[in-house]
Amino acid sequence: MSEPLLRVIDQRTQFETGRGLLTAVDGVSFDLQQGRTLGIVGESGSGKSVLSRSIMRLLPGNARIGDASRVIFDGHDLGTLNEQQLRDLRGREIAMVFQDPMTSLNPVLKVGKQIMESLILHLGMTRRAARERAVALLAAVGIPQPGIRVDQYPHQLSGGMRQRVAIAIALACEPRLLIADEPTTALDVTVQAEILDLLRQQQRERNMAMILITHDMGVVAGHSDDVAVMYAGRIVERAPTRELFRRTRMPYTAALLQSIPRVEDPPHRHIDAIPGRPPDLIRPPAGCRFAPRCAHVRERCQSQSPTLADDGGDHSFACWYPLGQAAA
Repeated sequence: MSEPLLRVIDQRTQFETGRGLLTAVDGVSFDLQQGRTLGIVGESGSGKSVLSRSIMRLLPGNARIGDASRVIFDGHDLGTLNEQQLRDLRGREIAMVFQDPMTSLNPVLKVGKQIMESLILHLGMTRRAARERAVALLAAVGIPQPGIRVDQYPHQLSGGMRQRVAIAIALACEPRLLIADEPTTALDVTVQAEILDLLRQQQRERNMAMILITHDMGVVAGHSDDVAVMYAGRIVERAPTRELFRRTRMPYTAALLQSIPRVEDPPHRHIDAIPGRPPDLIRPPAGCRFAPRCAHVRERCQSQSPTLADDGGDHSFACWYPLGQAAA
């Protein structure tokens, strides 16, 4: 197999707070090949978005990155780049789609100008060529009448159109890696499906690598090649998508799956929620971080923290008593 486009090694991201040091991402590692989509899924607060911003090096001033943490993109260690080099990389090689287009788009600039900025800055296009490219990009992401929309402001567009504009901006310079952080959270269900299908179509046409961050297991089921499940700052299960859904090993992953409503369910069926709350990441528990909420918890789980280990193949999980074994 060829070298991965992206390699994240022991990523540890902490924040200084009034209560102490909060470890939002705790020793996360994974590889991502060109042209593949990795779905990162977990509850709110599990560290998914902080992980994406750690990869992009878009962190606030109170953040600390671990000494052993490394992000290797196309053979280059991003930790060794200065701010100007990182700005040149962002948008050109790595792009990001955020969950709320109203906060990621500039409300006082026309959408066409926001697309053109990236093209002029990174590709050195003339304003005329950049405008033509902006209209073509709006058409490519399914916006009707792109020649008119290019001169409109974000508030003149619907939520779904605004998110399409954000995707057009991200795709403008044909990046090799696209990070989509909860790209459909603020949209209604039908528009969500359209945006996810658009991302998948663009990813395949451009052979991009993509990281799709979501709290919805149903989203990763239909739109990812591999899945990494995060809980309390750590990856607790990772596998090819079909394998993960066919043979779930981590009780937390199983609990997420059980909380999804299904079409074949009878009306008014009770949805199984995960009891309790995620742990305090300033003072996490000594053992397995999911132990206080786990239906299969045992004494060892409360005192010893399991490491992410594989089953002899490409399915890894962090659990002392994985599902499917007699011990569970």
